[in-house]
Parts: sequence; structure tokens; C-alpha cells
Amino acid sequence: MSALHDLTALEQAAAIRAREVSPVELAEHYLRRTEDLNETVGAFITVTPDLALEQARAAEQAVMDAVDTRDLPVLHGVVVPVKDLSFLAGVRCTLGSATYDITPFGDDHVVTRLKQGNVVMTGKTNTPEFGLPCYTEPSIAPPARTPWDLTRSAGGSSGGAAAAVAAGLAPAAHGSDGGGSVRIPASVCGLVGIKTSRGRISMGPLRDPVGEFPVNGPLARTVRDAAALLDVMAGAFPDDPYPAPPLLPGETFLKAAGREPGVLRIGRFRNPLIADADVHPDCVAAYESASMLLEELGHVVEDFTPAFPDTTVSTFETIWWVLSLLTPVDPAREGDLMPLTRLLRERGAAFSGIDLARAVSFARLVGRGVIAGAAAYDVLLSPTLALPPVPIGHFTAGGDPAVDFERQKEFTPFTALFNLTGQPAITLPLYWNDAGLPIGIQLVGRPYDEVTLISLATQLEQARPWLGRRPEMW
Repeated sequence: MSALHDLTALEQAAAIRAREVSPVELAEHYLRRTEDLNETVGAFITVTPDLALEQARAAEQAVMDAVDTRDLPVLHGVVVPVKDLSFLAGVRCTLGSATYDITPFGDDHVVTRLKQGNVVMTGKTNTPEFGLPCYTEPSIAPPARTPWDLTRSAGGSSGGAAAAVAAGLAPAAHGSDGGGSVRIPASVCGLVGIKTSRGRISMGPLRDPVGEFPVNGPLARTVRDAAALLDVMAGAFPDDPYPAPPLLPGETFLKAAGREPGVLRIGRFRNPLIADADVHPDCVAAYESASMLLEELGHVVEDFTPAFPDTTVSTFETIWWVLSLLTPVDPAREGDLMPLTRLLRERGAAFSGIDLARAVSFARLVGRGVIAGAAAYDVLLSPTLALPPVPIGHFTAGGDPAVDFERQKEFTPFTALFNLTGQPAITLPLYWNDAGLPIGIQLVGRPYDEVTLISLATQLEQARPWLGRRPEMW
């Protein structure tokens, strides 16, 4: 057998159900790798061996007691760490900040779903302060690094989750995405990352965001693993304000990964949306290569320009800045915040309630316009990022947080629009540049249509497999 961490999440789950691999053995394997590699890649803020082994023992007992192990959850006994922006009862939560070190009394709804899926949680993954920037370099933990080049950032804000999966510290991970925070790190770490439809996975019960931009989503090495984890995490709770329509009876996201997508009409664009930025030739090459592959697979690919009013950027920024204030901070600890966080909170405090109401209302209007303008297409295609993976410290160099924020916009001008619209999106590692770095491409679906995205993504993965590629440390 291959090393346990060489197996996909679904292969591990199958081995557990066949009683060939013990969940305890699997958890211990990943805990050892985490001890060996975590300081190098910056994947975890908090490691939870006691909790992981308790969950693994319970999963093992369930396997032994099962009359038919096929009735067990799809990822039963598989390791899935939780991003440190979500609450896991009884486990330290920092929100990536020196100003927070709390032990929640309850679980976020997404964690409840993960527990219902009988996954094993080895810890809380690294995230920047309050999940605000697109890189993961908090003051309280080592920076998250892409295992493909340890001098470069793993992205953010789910940078720790992506580093964990890419370095083989977990087969899949929970992430969240408010402006690209699943797709960005997935792209720079050579992974699949799904930004789910608004309301597909609960954001409750305690921290529902203003503007409804952030969503939870999976990161994994394969489309099928990401789809399986989405099946585990998805599902509304009675108190959710914007629940997504459920799938048809008997349908699952994993089943969608086993079906041909049919002939799709795909609208493509590569002009940056939220910044006057140049798109790096490597990112253009990845985009053109994906376009050609889609055409070879029989799809219709056409150039398309999203309906995007000039004022949309300032509208998104207004909401994002106010969002930075939703996490309460002891006034005596404001000075302990990162410079970027302080800047965003200062900008957010300048807006009135009516300013915010207008911004949210306009954002919804823009979102409806973008969706209507793209109605002729089944899927949209764009680069995921405008640059290849960037060095650690790229954004903070010079020490000016205003420059930091502008550099982030130049790095990731393609992702945030679809948090505004609420549409699902997926990034795929279809391309590697001459330096051996992964360059992602983004596919965007119609509202609530993750099924088509997953079906198409699986077809692309089969046509151009990436699983055999590995960082040297793997």
C-alpha cells in the first residue's frame, strides 16, 4: 500500500469501511506528520491530538459495530481540520489575532455538520487576523507557506488549510471564503477549492456576516474529495437567513462528480475586475490552456465581459471595511491588532448606518445584474489570480497597510465579485509554470449550481490529471 497520506480522502474512507485501515492509525499518522512539518509550512495554529484520537476511537468503534459499513458517512474516520475562524467547542480559538484566545462553549453549524459526518479533527488551521487579508502571516503563528516553494505564501485567508492539504498533513480541510479565501490558497497550493453558493453551508449560529459575502467551503487534492467534503458540510439550519435550495432527492455532490456534464456554453474573461492590474503571462497561459482544453472536450467557449459598474469596487470595500469591525476587540487591545486590521477598522468606522445600508442594497443590485448578464452561459471561466504565488512578505513590504491593501487587489482581482453575487465557483490546478508553481483557473456557475461545476471540473481533471504532482517534502 502507498503511504497513508498518498491516498485520497475517499480512498482512505473506503479503506476504513473495508476495515483495512483504522481511523486511529490514520489520525496518529497525520498527527506525526503535523508534528514534523507544521513549523515548516505554518498549517496549524492549534493542534488537538486528544480530541482527534477520541474522535478516531469513536469512528473505529462505529466501524466494528456496523452491520454494513456502507451505511457510514462518506468520509467516516477521515481527518478534516477546521479553520481557526470557526468555533469548535472546548478548543482554543484565536481568529488569527493576538487579541483573541478564547474557548468557545459551542460549535459553529459547519462544525456540527463535520461532527455528524464522523470526521476526525486534528486541529485549527492557520488564518490571518479575522480572516481579512488574502495572505496568512499572523503575528501569533508562523506564516503559511505553499509546499511548492517554501519562500512563497500559501495565500489566505484559508492559507493554513491549504498548506495542510498540500503538505500531506490532512487529505482535505474546511475553509471559508469572503473574497476568495478558499480559491486563492487552493490556487497557490495546487489544490481544488470550492467557494459554495450563498447559504449552501450554514454560517451560523453566532457570526453571520454583513453583506453575506463569506461562505464555508472545502479544499482537497481532487474534485471528488472536495465534492464529498461538500456533501458533509452542506445543509441549512432552521435559523439560517438565506438557505440554499436543497439538492434533488437522492442527489449528492459526489454523484455529480461521476456524471458527464454534457456540452456547455462557457463565457470567458481575463480583464481584472477590481483593480487596474496586469495579469501575469503565466496566469494568462493557464487561462488560455484551459480554454483550449474546454474546446477540445466539446464545449462552446466565447469571450464575455461581466456587467460590472465602476462603483462596485468602492461598494465592496465599504462592506469589507465595516465587516472588519464585526469582531469585537477590547479598546485597550486595539494597539495589538495588525496594521492592516487597524486601517480597515478605521475606514469602516467612518461609515454611517445608512452608508452601509446603501452599500448592501447596491451590492445586491450589482449581483443581480451580473447574474442576468451571464444568463446565456452555463459556466464562466477566468484566471483565479493575476500573479503566480508571491513571496512571504510581498504584501507587507514597506510597512504601509494602505499599500498592502492595494497589492492584495492587484493579486486577486477575479474572485471577490462572486462573493458579491453569491454564485458558486471552483479553482482547479490545471497548469504549472516553468518554475514548477501551480497556477489555478476559476470556473463560476449559475446560482446554486455547484452540481454542474463539479461535473465539469471532474471532466477536466480526468483530461489533465494533476494528482501525480507533489511538492518535494510530500
